[in-house]
Amino acid sequence: MMDRSHKPSAIGVGASLPQPTVSIKDHTIEASLPTGQSVTVQLYGATVTSWKSNGQEQLFLSEKAHLDGSKPIRGGIPLVFPVFGAPPKNHATSALPQHGFARNSHWEFLGKSSSESMERDHGQGDLAVKLDFGLSHTMLSKEFRKTWPYEFGLVYSVTLTKDALETTLQVRNEGKQNFDFQVLMHTYLNVEDISNIRIKGLESKTYVDKTRNATSHTEASPALSITQETDRVYQDLDPTVPVVVASAADDKPVFSITREAFNDVVVWNPWIEKAKGMADFGPDEAYKNMICVEAGSVSTWQTLEAGDSWEGGQSVKSRI
Repeated sequence: MMDRSHKPSAIGVGASLPQPTVSIKDHTIEASLPTGQSVTVQLYGATVTSWKSNGQEQLFLSEKAHLDGSKPIRGGIPLVFPVFGAPPKNHATSALPQHGFARNSHWEFLGKSSSESMERDHGQGDLAVKLDFGLSHTMLSKEFRKTWPYEFGLVYSVTLTKDALETTLQVRNEGKQNFDFQVLMHTYLNVEDISNIRIKGLESKTYVDKTRNATSHTEASPALSITQETDRVYQDLDPTVPVVVASAADDKPVFSITREAFNDVVVWNPWIEKAKGMADFGPDEAYKNMICVEAGSVSTWQTLEAGDSWEGGQSVKSRI
């Protein structure tokens, strides 16, 4: 019997497919998919600082951002909780810093899970990896516990898929007192040139313009261009309808953001003078390379009764 010189090699039975990888180093968690996407999360603030897809960075991170835990991180996706902006007077949050304490606190990494999401890609299985982070009242600094004395638990989930980054926050009231809160995902999106993008999905919506003494206006443009300092809180949006950051050249989506239980969207760009005035924003010209489209619930207060929980989130699709 002749021996074949080019035998087909044996196929291993039950050979495992490539799986997501997760690494933990210096208070930083990084997860990657076999298809090349990656996400990086700092335990300080549970702040997402990087999301790469197709070899390209999708989030803006200031070159001067503090990554040592000395102050909130400028860029990525900082978490705003339990108050948005400067706290109002005579309110339970009034002694807290601007945007609350979630982005100023050290979180715990609760673990990872990966799953085949059969509903994605028109029925094709698509591997995903989910990272869970936790923060509770017992983990807060003495100062924060004194200024906001409620018993709570937060679970923040960051899920990386082939074509999206999903971030979800669950808020639990673990005490006997009701408390009010606001929440926002302060997402800094990376764009090549601010003059070449338009924001769609906001037409006819009411917004509060913080650059015009917090007065209310109605959005007239079907495709909003950013040509000056912009700080607007768009209210009462349908979370299932995407807010799209589109290319002005071909009208194709660069980013598409859908939400769950987040009826407000903040659009922010500091522009020239404000960018120069922020010590942790750099380079000064970087305002041209970012746009914040921030999903949240900030125009009113959510009241969480003792023992109850609340959940909200966003899904950001990139270059679809």
